[in-house]
Amino acid sequence: MSQSGVLRSREGAGHAKVGFIELFFDLVFVFAVTRLSHLQLEHQSLEGAAQTAFLLVAVWVVWMWTTWATNWLDSRASIVRVLFLVLMGAGLVMSSALPEAFGERGLVFALAYAFMHNLRNAFTVWALKDGEKRERRNFLRIQFWLVVSGVLWIAGGFAEGDMRWGLWIVALFAEIGAPWWGFRTPGMGASTTRDWTIDPGHMAERCGLFVILSLGESIIILGATFTGLPWDGAHIAAFALGFLVAISMWWIYFATAAERAEQAFENHPDAGRVARAAYTYAHIPIVAGVIIAAVAVELLLAHPTGHTEPPLIAALCAGGCCSLPATPVFRAWRSGGGRRRTLPGRWAWWGSISRAPSCRLLARARRWRRCCSSSLSGRR
Repeated sequence: MSQSGVLRSREGAGHAKVGFIELFFDLVFVFAVTRLSHLQLEHQSLEGAAQTAFLLVAVWVVWMWTTWATNWLDSRASIVRVLFLVLMGAGLVMSSALPEAFGERGLVFALAYAFMHNLRNAFTVWALKDGEKRERRNFLRIQFWLVVSGVLWIAGGFAEGDMRWGLWIVALFAEIGAPWWGFRTPGMGASTTRDWTIDPGHMAERCGLFVILSLGESIIILGATFTGLPWDGAHIAAFALGFLVAISMWWIYFATAAERAEQAFENHPDAGRVARAAYTYAHIPIVAGVIIAAVAVELLLAHPTGHTEPPLIAALCAGGCCSLPATPVFRAWRSGGGRRRTLPGRWAWWGSISRAPSCRLLARARRWRRCCSSSLSGRR
């Protein structure tokens, strides 16, 4: 098969359809999100929160960079499907190692993670051999960054304690910062966002699907936890509150931001800039907030009455502080980057957050638990 046979066609109206192999690939990240939420539940400490947040960003980066590659690769080609299946196998190993990534399975996590990055990018470089030179040149720059970060990930896997943290932070920072710096590489310079040929509809749909699978974790945790609990008034109310939180988070993203952002994305003259700002970066806190909210829902269901535990308070605050401000930022960055806001504009922005349904629900969760506790105490 020639290299050109594995590239997406840019001809015709509309965006490229998300392939079934891409959806199958996402199942690995459903498992990864589940592992991360359980990691936070099992390690309710500042150290556990830091590890979970760090690993969540790493999981997002490897998924997002794969999404970038599929803007060029045709998922209907057999060899591309084989690539995805191999990446799935490595992703399953990576996800399985997540709970012990800072323990005895750090090297396994690092090897699987670096393997996914470098295999996918090397394949894209090969596929673009007959494509546009500037695109292939950019993926060669990316390969340089991934080799450097891969060495740091693997070195961190061999290290322990603070040394592992240090090496992995530098590696992840390099991967996050590389697009912002145009993948500047010695001897090759940097690219510009206009060099990145993007299919806006395809990328927007892929990011929306990741938000959906993150929300799915909230629904699974909500149903699975509620099944094994007494169906009394307090637990039913907690169940209803958790469901409303999931609904409001879906509504804020999909009903108020996603569709308009996609339209602006498709009509923007510099789609690469929008893809970097609104989809690669702004979605990190959105996804983080959804996953943290799932943790908060499980904690609330487990203890719907009585004294409010610090982990629940932290989860409620962190979930709201991550996801709710990030959605307006995503809407603002759909034009390609942060435009300077006037002071009234900033007040209006924060006002829209405070009026969001999920923000009000999260803020009232603690007061609701107090009411339930007082009511039960009165009955006794």
